[in-house]
Amino acid sequence: MTIKELEKEAVEVRKLLLSVIYKARAGHTGGDLSSVEIMVALYNQIMHIDPQNTDDPSRDRFILSKGHSVETYYAILQRNGFISQEELDTYSQPGSMLIGHPTHKVNGIEMNTGALGHGLPISVGMAIGLKKSHKKSRVFCLMGDGEQAEGSVWEAAMAASFYKLNNLVGILDRNHLQISGNTENVMAIEPIKEKYQSFGWHVVEIDGNAMKEVVAALSQENTSDKPLMIIAHTIKGKGVKEMENIASWHHGVPSAELMESATKQLEKRKREIEND
Repeated sequence: MTIKELEKEAVEVRKLLLSVIYKARAGHTGGDLSSVEIMVALYNQIMHIDPQNTDDPSRDRFILSKGHSVETYYAILQRNGFISQEELDTYSQPGSMLIGHPTHKVNGIEMNTGALGHGLPISVGMAIGLKKSHKKSRVFCLMGDGEQAEGSVWEAAMAASFYKLNNLVGILDRNHLQISGNTENVMAIEPIKEKYQSFGWHVVEIDGNAMKEVVAALSQENTSDKPLMIIAHTIKGKGVKEMENIASWHHGVPSAELMESATKQLEKRKREIEND
């Protein structure tokens, strides 16, 4: 896909995830919207993975450590042929496999996640296994910034450097807001770049809602023996002005009026991309 095509796909994913949340009357809307460009780029441009062969040993792996942003994940899986629209429509309904956090029972999902701080340790183990098996696959782990307060993240970060896991890419959705407010007021994580560097990672910072920067960062060949951390500066609630940079939209369900407004905003954004 071209950058323009990826940007248009991000609009469609935002529309879809909002409709999923609205129908289910449940969802973590703000963090869903902030991470769209990252996940669209991964699944439509970067990762080598086949929805018809999700057990392929040579596949790339993706772990959504910030598992509460599962609605984006499900929308991405539907748009890329891993699950059907009919299955997506069952989200959060009795008997559905599509629950409020990722589960490996769903086609294309590697691991159950949601308990914050677990995704990076899992990813480190996967990356070690791939190296021992002489596979060239990469492991991508998307984390939240509030999650950085978990000690297990830093144990995993230390291990990743020690084992020279240059097949591991950590991505930090740095939107500055967690459920109880600004990260720097709840449990300050800055200077986060310097912290990961001191743990032996190669670190780059990008605008995580700018598709061109996201694709460039994820595409770079890692020629060092260090794991890569991409600090993606994003806007919580990105794409819907009534939700942007508002902590209370960590979770929440839009009203009918807000859904109408969001749809208009996203359609306008799509026209802007097409006319650019």
